[in-house]
Amino acid sequence: MIKAYAAHEAGAELKPFEYDPGELGAEQVEIDVMYCGLCHSDLSVINDEWALTTYPVVPGHEVVGRISQLGENVSGLQKGDIVGLGWHAGYCGECPSCKGGEQNLCPEPQSTIINHHGGFAEQVRADAESVVKIPDGIDLASAGPLFCGGITVFNPLVQFDVKPTDKVAVIGIGGLGHLALQFLESWGCEVTAFTTSEFKRLEAIELGAHHTLNSRDEEEIAAAAGQFDLIISTVNVKLNWDLYLGTLKPKGRLHFVGATLEPLDINVFSLISAQRQVSGSPVGSPQTIAQMLEFAKLHGIQPVVEEFPLADVNEAIARLKSGKAQYRVVLHVAD
Repeated sequence: MIKAYAAHEAGAELKPFEYDPGELGAEQVEIDVMYCGLCHSDLSVINDEWALTTYPVVPGHEVVGRISQLGENVSGLQKGDIVGLGWHAGYCGECPSCKGGEQNLCPEPQSTIINHHGGFAEQVRADAESVVKIPDGIDLASAGPLFCGGITVFNPLVQFDVKPTDKVAVIGIGGLGHLALQFLESWGCEVTAFTTSEFKRLEAIELGAHHTLNSRDEEEIAAAAGQFDLIISTVNVKLNWDLYLGTLKPKGRLHFVGATLEPLDINVFSLISAQRQVSGSPVGSPQTIAQMLEFAKLHGIQPVVEEFPLADVNEAIARLKSGKAQYRVVLHVAD
């Protein structure tokens, strides 16, 4: 039996829960969980905001742990390896995306926390292909958020061939944005943070931003017309997107990694006249996650986290909901 914490209905507190995982699949590994990050997507699944949740649900998709069991067909991993598990716990393996090394675009992946029990537990299982070894030198206590928040903001740098000479802006300096600033600064870009306060401005500079703009001052944003090659939006709220599009250079890109739920209200002429682009992306493939980890190790990039013991998971959730967490919340499960 695997001991975990689960919600039994939408919006409910998590309670101790045990389940029988059955026989380990031939392509699977079992991971003894050491740390697991807490993400807003976990809250969405707990609350069934996407109408995809099956209860009881064990959240947790930013897992760091040690492999304790291997399926008979698993190769390339060994018992005792320290690995991470993110949003996906498996892929179909047959589609063009999977065969082309872009498993994150698989149309039928196995989510780690949808119809699958996640990492708020002593153990979690996943297909071996979806777990990634963590290099020596990465701080394990803070590594979990790299497997969701980190890869979400790193993936566009690889997908769109962002250059070290590019001028890039980040909207939303929170759980995703604070990592985006670190990656972009280390990538060599000239980085601007859209901030909401003097406190946030100073934090953004410390995290790697070279410049800041007040996201509540439309005149200040308008004055930045034609400056950026890329804007990465990490927020889930509606903004004046035409105003931000105007700050892009010709052929510039407004890229969404934050899941704003409202339709985008965009003046198409702003796109046509300067050949601008609007796009979005999910987490990255296992190969891109491995690349991100090596880059993070080389440049000392590390999520800023607040740590709670697993038994205090409901306090951790309340902290995340408060909006006061700096910047990611991580559950400590075992050493």
